[in-house]
Amino acid sequence: MDDVVNRLARELSDAIAAAVAEDARIEACRERARAAGYEMKVSLEAVIGFVNRTPGALARVGQNQKAARPEKRQFEISANDKRFLRSLRIAADETQEKEVE
Repeated sequence: MDDVVNRLARELSDAIAAAVAEDARIEACRERARAAGYEMKVSLEAVIGFVNRTPGALARVGQNQKAARPEKRQFEISANDKRFLRSLRIAADETQEKEVE
């Protein structure tokens, strides 16, 4: 499965790069940059995710999402933590908002 996913991701990445390289609007922008004395480098980052669409896999995904609900944890904030948060203009002493479920 990993080889298939890797191949598909690579194909999609290559297709996106080719589409960007061939787009007339992008080339026009690059030409305007060259005319102004600059060379433009375009770099894109894409996150590509895959989900198995077989019926059994979809049922397992739904079950895992329900089971994976994080439990609420209690923690204490030290004086140093509060000072740091205040330096970022974050109030750590405010009352907690009601959790919506």
